[in-house]
Amino acid sequence: MDEQYSKKLHDLIPGGAHTYSRGDDQFPSNAPSILERGEGAYVYDPNGKKYLDYGMGLRSVNIGYGNKEIADACYQEIMKGNNLTRASITELRAAELITDLIPAVEMVKFAKHGSTVTTAAVKLARAYTGKKYIAIPAEQPFFSFDDWFIGSTVMDRGIPEEGGKYTLRFNYNNIASLHELFDKYPGEIAAVMLEATTTVEPQNDFLHQVKSLCHQNGAVFIIDEMITGFRWDLRGAQTYFNIEPDLCTFGKAMANGFAVAALGGKREIMKIGGILEEGAERLFLTSTTHGAEMSALGAFIKTVEILQRDNVVNHFWQFGEQLKTGMNNIAKDLGLEHNFMVEGYACSPNYVVKDNNGNVSLPLRTLYAQEMVSNGVLMPYLALSYAHQQEELELTLNAVRNSLEVIKKAVDGDINEYLKSKVIKPVFRKYN
Repeated sequence: MDEQYSKKLHDLIPGGAHTYSRGDDQFPSNAPSILERGEGAYVYDPNGKKYLDYGMGLRSVNIGYGNKEIADACYQEIMKGNNLTRASITELRAAELITDLIPAVEMVKFAKHGSTVTTAAVKLARAYTGKKYIAIPAEQPFFSFDDWFIGSTVMDRGIPEEGGKYTLRFNYNNIASLHELFDKYPGEIAAVMLEATTTVEPQNDFLHQVKSLCHQNGAVFIIDEMITGFRWDLRGAQTYFNIEPDLCTFGKAMANGFAVAALGGKREIMKIGGILEEGAERLFLTSTTHGAEMSALGAFIKTVEILQRDNVVNHFWQFGEQLKTGMNNIAKDLGLEHNFMVEGYACSPNYVVKDNNGNVSLPLRTLYAQEMVSNGVLMPYLALSYAHQQEELELTLNAVRNSLEVIKKAVDGDINEYLKSKVIKPVFRKYN
């Protein structure tokens, strides 16, 4: 049955899914190829088999699947018409909410996904500065599927040669590497875009140094909060690190899985996309028919209410610390502390699997994921939700112990005796 679904998916959808992170090459072969529904922290395949999930809709579901309060808020907006001919009251309420919530956001444009708003941020920075180059950290893998970014990666097929040549790379936590770019391209860099953090903590006041360097050189300082927003802090990683960007982008966990993204920032920059300044040259910033869809914005408004009311972000930190400590203790008990480790921030931890030479091992990571699926846990990475509670913690740690016992046998012997799946592959690679 699972193979039948997989074949149909690939027959009808290039890649078998609408996001490459959901592809077959990202999961062990015993993972379900298709899911029917989610409830709380669990997902179910068409046969009703239940899995505890740590993918959580590619990190977009931060409260839990099928939350009734959010679904009801969404439904109420659908019954108001969902998408009207002029701006809606719901659209205004959502704009008021995010501008009141996040100090750096004085104006906002809503859209449906992160690529739209990061690309809009790039366009806005170029229009504001009259410059063309964009600098991004080499260590941060994804900002947009649009030419300016994806054309600068190894997956540049279909992009004209010049598509990504104005995207420059520096190294995160290495301010000298950014200095070098500004020296090499004097007066030509429109913006620096970066995630405030991923699993690596900014060192030596790095974020403030980047902002200062941007302003010294007339560049726009942009923080992408797709992953960190509504997880590190209710107001984003920018508040957690006490750094205020010129522009910022949000998505994923804004609305518990509903499609909402946002570009926000300083009025002086954002107003260039407006229509009120008589005689000013126009900028077609971003224009999306469904960007202000009332159902999704209603979900955003309700999600923020729940995040505030139930202190959800604090739960991420507390649950994540227990999970991180528990997983690392199991690895240590089994003598695998050099092969398996959970690192990074407790609110969004990351697990790493290495071979006996200390190299990151995709075969061992695949084996771990395979064994977790066998134990009823889908763990492509670690995305936490409010639905992950004590029962889920205990279930997870039991599955981790069972899975690491197999990893122990594999690192001490022959992995091929245990690995029954094709090895998972990086999303960003030149060839299939």
